[in-house]
Amino acid sequence: MNRCLVTGAAGFVGSQLCAALLDRGHAVVGLDAFVPYYPRPVKERNLHGLIQQAHFTFHEADLRTAELAPVVIGCDTIFHLAAMPGLMKSWTDFQLYETCNIEGTQRLLEAARAARLQQFIHISTSSVYGREATQGEDAALQPISPYGVTKLAAEHLCRAYEANFSLPLTILRYFSVYGPRQRPDMGYHKLINNLLRGGTFTIFGDGEQTRSNTYVGDAVAATILAMEKREQTLGQVFNIGGGEIVSLNRVLALLEEIIGRKVLLAHQPPRPGDQRHTAANIEKARRILGYNPATRLAAGLRAQVEWKVSAARPAP
Repeated sequence: MNRCLVTGAAGFVGSQLCAALLDRGHAVVGLDAFVPYYPRPVKERNLHGLIQQAHFTFHEADLRTAELAPVVIGCDTIFHLAAMPGLMKSWTDFQLYETCNIEGTQRLLEAARAARLQQFIHISTSSVYGREATQGEDAALQPISPYGVTKLAAEHLCRAYEANFSLPLTILRYFSVYGPRQRPDMGYHKLINNLLRGGTFTIFGDGEQTRSNTYVGDAVAATILAMEKREQTLGQVFNIGGGEIVSLNRVLALLEEIIGRKVLLAHQPPRPGDQRHTAANIEKARRILGYNPATRLAAGLRAQVEWKVSAARPAP
């Protein structure tokens, strides 16, 4: 049994990673600050199935201010998912992104220095590549949004601690994660809401921008593989994508078919910092991790719709 610390444990991916680790017999320490990027009750619901479990411990703590050593000491693996997400807000509140994504990461790394850690798994993003994210892990890193800049800075901090203090590091770059519990600010969540409830969905650009969508269960599986194959993954960076590359217009058509309704569209110019094409090159993850994304896009979207419908039902 490993003792695992998961930062961002109440979030979209973090809560499902905690559940998967517990299912595999590991002890999990969850940490989340409930920074009000979206409503706290959404995150609290994500924790409902976790807090009753004997091998799960939760700390409400902010990486920017909390005393982290007592939380980190005794942990074998740290999964660092906590970050301020999203693109547009990073243009208007850079300090929030700077403190959460850079300062918070640095303070966690300092605490990890004093621990006898087996592995620090840092979760990054395809946004570090820039407008086109279609190459392998050794491609140029040219982020075009403040969010991407802060995530790349966090990667560089991790590398600095690896080089100077022998931090046992692995970096995973997620590509466009979707599925049940997706954050309310994310595009597929908004689109599904509009299809179920009515309203207008805004497309920024022509809808032909493409994404290498990653089902949340596949992202979680890849993240756990990085721990289970620690000897092969230390010092490495991996792209984690879903294997299918589709346009937003194609996603619109799939969701209209799944839900049985048409969506009313409004078009706006592309937003500053939006990526045009992402196509995760996952050959390295296939070869070293044995990662093989199992969920096709249509099935993953259907699962997200079913979750959203279920979550909207009143409690009995």
